[in-house]
Amino acid sequence: MSVLSKNLFLVKEHVGIFKAANNYDIYDPESNELIMECRENKLGFFTKLLRFSDYKRMTPFNVEITDAQGNLLLSVSRGISIFLSDVKVHDGQGKLIGGFKQKFFSIGGKFDVQDPSGKPLCHLKGNWTGWDFRFLAGERQLAQVSKEWGGLGREMFTSADNYVLSIADDLAAEAPVRKLILAAVMCIDMVLKE
Repeated sequence: MSVLSKNLFLVKEHVGIFKAANNYDIYDPESNELIMECRENKLGFFTKLLRFSDYKRMTPFNVEITDAQGNLLLSVSRGISIFLSDVKVHDGQGKLIGGFKQKFFSIGGKFDVQDPSGKPLCHLKGNWTGWDFRFLAGERQLAQVSKEWGGLGREMFTSADNYVLSIADDLAAEAPVRKLILAAVMCIDMVLKE
């Protein structure tokens, strides 16, 4: 079974005072086992400088998600963003599998999750003041990102930079939108919350 077909992920952000890159560890919250890593390794000098300025939200990013063995699963990238983010997601072989387009004048943070042709698959609605985001296809909730979880990994919630992605049990394990939802969670912070 692929690690991407799981329904529950605990995301822990690496925190640091002078941290320019966005790095996360992704755990199975039921076993507390590290199952994926999300790293922003290819950060240019000027991008690093801008990350410590008021222009941080506009900086480009290229985040790679690997399994625990270091195999590339997904890459999430965006160029310079002046007004609205346009994020691309590629699989481990470099094939475009979709992306996200930020909504204009969205209150609370909102963007569409799109297939490779730009057709919306679902959209993300979020609570701007807290970490409560939902991926919706019409009225159907496909996934939720939250700071709350009552399972075994509860003791890992010692920081405001930890959250859980919960994917609906009835979403097929091979559904392409699963990978896009996981990729979106890795950049919610960079697109909406910075």
